[in-house]
Amino acid sequence: MTISQNYLNKKFWNRKNILITGVNGFIGSNLVNHLIDKGANIYGISDNNDKNIVLKHNNTFNKIKYYKLSLTNKNKLKEIIIKNKIEVCFHLAAQVDVTIARVDPMKTFESNIRGTYTLLECLRESKFIKSIIMASSDKAYGDYPSSKLPYKENYDLRPRYPYDISKACGDFISQCYSSEIYNLPIITTRFSNIYGPGQLNFSALIPDCILALLDIREFIPRSNGKNKRDYLFVDDVCELYQCLGYNLYRNNKLSGQIFNAGTGRGFTVDAIIKSICRIGKSKKLYTDIKRQYKGKCTVGEIGNQFMSHSKLRRYFGWTPRYVMNDGLCTTISWYKNMFGKYEKNEILRKLTR
Repeated sequence: MTISQNYLNKKFWNRKNILITGVNGFIGSNLVNHLIDKGANIYGISDNNDKNIVLKHNNTFNKIKYYKLSLTNKNKLKEIIIKNKIEVCFHLAAQVDVTIARVDPMKTFESNIRGTYTLLECLRESKFIKSIIMASSDKAYGDYPSSKLPYKENYDLRPRYPYDISKACGDFISQCYSSEIYNLPIITTRFSNIYGPGQLNFSALIPDCILALLDIREFIPRSNGKNKRDYLFVDDVCELYQCLGYNLYRNNKLSGQIFNAGTGRGFTVDAIIKSICRIGKSKKLYTDIKRQYKGKCTVGEIGNQFMSHSKLRRYFGWTPRYVMNDGLCTTISWYKNMFGKYEKNEILRKLTR
């Protein structure tokens, strides 16, 4: 199968009608900036009116057509898709907080399962759609022994916990709609943890630790620091989404494919914390955090996870461009710049809303 690598071509994306669900989120807001620069017509959906700080700082929020809408609202969602002749859809909307999923599984299932099949049902009734990229998660695989890592696309899904199950269900729904019954053009992505500028989910390891580095709030470890995780920088992810969206649009034989993305290696939680403290020149913070390490990870969290991207490399020649140190330096600088504009108490109020 010959795959074009010309996916960053402005001529292709110019005036394409693109729907991004979860446009106010971390990945969605970054992807908007990549596609706006290429002249795409962006239609964004989110269930809240909060303007993501990435969109605000880059003055791009007013350059998109924004809809405050729950994905479970089928009639309105279908109207948006048909009216705007959506050609490419990036489905990024999800409830992503593992802790919230554990406390309120129904909210997570409504968002991640019902939202997915409602969206795909609406897209099924459109004659314009050419490419649908579904964002799943490495957590859909469940807990595999370290000897079986990194995850590969042919592994069975073994989820146990609410968030993981919600993403696996979304995967099966996507497979159904891409089957010969409905023939929707769908690629499913399972990426490792994503980090970088614009991540405002401060329950995630990297931004949580950076808050402590900036003396905004205390970092409390949830494990002994030995668990391994894989991380992708957000610009690598946005480039990869463009790669998949472009190639599926041009070649519907890719429909039904699943692609993992990660660096192919795991970084211990301790190594990430140590790197952040080293870049921030704070040996004291690292010592304080290390003293608080716990014996076990939080219930509902998988121990070790990292991803192979060998299939992506084979199909598209894609590999991550950012190494961890460079990505962390860029990310820390972004948070310093953002939080430098606010008083500490004002930041804490924003984080606790």
